Amino acid sequence: MTTWSIRPAERRDVGELLVIEEAQFPEPWTKGMLLDELTNTVTRRYTVAVEDTRVVGYLGVMFVMDELHVNTLGTLPGHEGRGVASSLMDEAWVDARRRGVTRATLEVAVSNTRAHRLYYRYGFRPVGVRKNYYERSHEDALVLWADLDPNDETPAAP
Repeated sequence: MTTWSIRPAERRDVGELLVIEEAQFPEPWTKGMLLDELTNTVTRRYTVAVEDTRVVGYLGVMFVMDELHVNTLGTLPGHEGRGVASSLMDEAWVDARRRGVTRATLEVAVSNTRAHRLYYRYGFRPVGVRKNYYERSHEDALVLWADLDPNDETPAAP
């Protein structure tokens, strides 16, 4: 049973987003980067999953013409595996289809197999590798692409 709701991210959420970033990613985004993303509502869309009053996950996407780029997706430690990320992706997919988006892309660390499984459920497939994509770890990133049917209003994953 889903116990969270999804809403647009707001400036007041940045502190909680930073906690997720620092816990989940070896190269977390800074407060300034997140604020820049949240205020760019023309090409960016950030949503949060809120349980009670706490942000338990968030998703940031960017729109470029008829494409969607997943910038970041994170879940608060201890809330992984509950479907938070899937709920955020489901909601984003419905919105993207309404906007006429036909393709989506992202980069993900080669070692992040849990994220790979999630993205593959949404139709993403690897198309390349960005060598040394992550500056601190020098880890490669897989480049993933997915095709979307703009007429399908149902979530992508089961």
